[in-house]
Amino acid sequence: MENRNLGRSGIQVAPFAFGGNVFGWTVNESMAFKLLDEFTRSGFNLIDTADVYSTWVSGNKGGESETIIGQWLSRRNNRKDVVIATKVGKPMGPGKLGLSGKYIRHAVEDSLKRLQTDYIDLYQSHDDDPHTPMEETLSTFTDLIKEGKVRAIGASNFTADRLTLSLEVSKANNYARYETLQPPYNLYDRSIEKDLQWLCVKEGIGIISYYALASGFLTGKYRSEQDLNKSVRGQGIKKYLDLRGKKILTALDEVSAKYKSSPATIALAWLMTRPAVVAPIASATKEDQLKDLLMSADINLDEESIRMLSGEALTVGR
Repeated sequence: MENRNLGRSGIQVAPFAFGGNVFGWTVNESMAFKLLDEFTRSGFNLIDTADVYSTWVSGNKGGESETIIGQWLSRRNNRKDVVIATKVGKPMGPGKLGLSGKYIRHAVEDSLKRLQTDYIDLYQSHDDDPHTPMEETLSTFTDLIKEGKVRAIGASNFTADRLTLSLEVSKANNYARYETLQPPYNLYDRSIEKDLQWLCVKEGIGIISYYALASGFLTGKYRSEQDLNKSVRGQGIKKYLDLRGKKILTALDEVSAKYKSSPATIALAWLMTRPAVVAPIASATKEDQLKDLLMSADINLDEESIRMLSGEALTVGR
């Protein structure tokens, strides 16, 4: 299994990232430990989370995912063997949001404490913050890197124009630059191909894509509106049940049969072939589900399969 570079940071990761958004939501601590053990035992190392995971759950206040990961790191004593990516910027309570220098300073200490570590490998701006000067944000991140609290920084949910501006600000002021971009990207959602992807290729920025399985649609589990009740995420999948979505599932079925694999595995394997993509992010709630996803790194899709999955007939209307 090849390792890939997180931009120009010097950090190398296996080509699949475990999404920690499920920890403290649909996955409790005990199961999280089992999943993370299986993930690392199989040779993978990039774990993606955020301080805001999982505020949307009744009774949660945020930080639940980081806390579970921190407990696992402490009990396994394996910090040096994994790459921890977390994020800052989304609302964590009154006055706790954005990318101001003061808030980043506060948030990073909270994340370090929850993660039970003295450094974060990849610290990401969860959202762009148009209300804070980019110089302030990037200078703060640069100081955190100099202090050894952060190894590299990344951006999430940035437009091409704003990512370009950030790179210009970093270069002009000798600040750290965003080494990764975390956008939504999968067989159905391909809007980054218009501009962001090629900006990342040009600038040597690594893409860590979220919604890699389109909220579960690309597993093939949801093929009609009747299937939407199969999970708590079902209603968010309704938008994919159009003609194009069904064509994508048909292509996935065909390629899956060819490789004797699952649609989810093939959908991830396709992402791994895309320009600038370092590692797609996906989550799992059961060990057998995770093992299926991990198989994606062992599949080398041939050109015919890639063309079938990427075909113009599937991208109409994107």
